[in-house]
Amino acid sequence: MATLKERLGKISDRVKEDKFIEGRGLGNEISFYIFDYDPKDELEVRDYVTSLHKEFKGGLYDRRVIEFDLYKMLIEITKDKNIFDRIAEMETRQGKDALFQAMTTFAKPEIFLEKIKQQIEEHNVVLITGVGKVYPFVRSHNILNNLQEVLDKTPVIMFFPGQYDGQSLELFNKFKDDNYYRAFRLVD
Repeated sequence: MATLKERLGKISDRVKEDKFIEGRGLGNEISFYIFDYDPKDELEVRDYVTSLHKEFKGGLYDRRVIEFDLYKMLIEITKDKNIFDRIAEMETRQGKDALFQAMTTFAKPEIFLEKIKQQIEEHNVVLITGVGKVYPFVRSHNILNNLQEVLDKTPVIMFFPGQYDGQSLELFNKFKDDNYYRAFRLVD
């Protein structure tokens, strides 16, 4: 089995391939990929995503990469809705369950998708990060299921702290997120 470093080293080459951008070889499937990894490697993966941005920043390979960190987006959404400053107080006064209910009420996939649509512009590769940081308020399979309506021609790579076997997602190697079979493993 390949090490994390070996697997990360293959991502850039995959993104550079014409068939990655054009979606060739996928039949009629959408170009959604999942890079799964052991959650203990989160910081190393974050560093890699930063270096991937730098590599493609100059446009040398005609890859215009944009990252959507779901956690940062959730924070933006709470600020947009003027509840960010009240979150800690709500949890203290009403408890975790009330906070969970409040957060999931407005942190719907449609809101994330709208933000993505507004920011995608001319980018032709989308990276989704922050999946573990935003759990349980946002579920990765919900984002992927809804994202296909917005980005059916743009390749998406979701960096997933857990396991993806081509059929289901298991966050943190503990929580079965749900069945999701429309994405491909980016690197074995």
